[in-house]
Amino acid sequence: MAKTLIAFFSRADENYFGGAMRYVKVGNTEIVAGLMKELIDADTFKIEMKDPYSPVYMTCIDEAKKDLRENARPELADYPESIDEYDTIVLGYPNYWGTFPMAVATFLERYDFSGKTILPLCTNEGSGMGSSERDLKKYAGGADVRRGLSITGSQAANAKAAVEKWFAANGLI
Repeated sequence: MAKTLIAFFSRADENYFGGAMRYVKVGNTEIVAGLMKELIDADTFKIEMKDPYSPVYMTCIDEAKKDLRENARPELADYPESIDEYDTIVLGYPNYWGTFPMAVATFLERYDFSGKTILPLCTNEGSGMGSSERDLKKYAGGADVRRGLSITGSQAANAKAAVEKWFAANGLI
């Protein structure tokens, strides 16, 4: 029986919303992951850094930029024991400097994605998927990386219809 994992990186605290900063208790990508759980039967895993980025948005983006430039692999707080039982991985993340956060690379490099389908979901405030789909193919060799879904972060709570349509197009519903 096909099983799906929703793995996501999401950041709460101070975030950028269409030109303004705002404090949030739940990050945009996590909000969308919650909508996904309402639509399909899937396990979830939150990708969390052992030493998280700053809660201050401007400091966070500087830290993320440094990690990207250095091709860093931030240590994660926890890892799934295995992803072998999953056929499909819905991988959610915010757009950090044109791609996914380097903590997502840490996650990807830990597992063998051969024969698995990856559905990328990227929250952003207008920068779209960036190079993240192409980058996923490099880090998750052997996976069928499908066309991703870009969700405007400030509209995350209203994304259920878009997620449902994307899931249907990818055979999850």
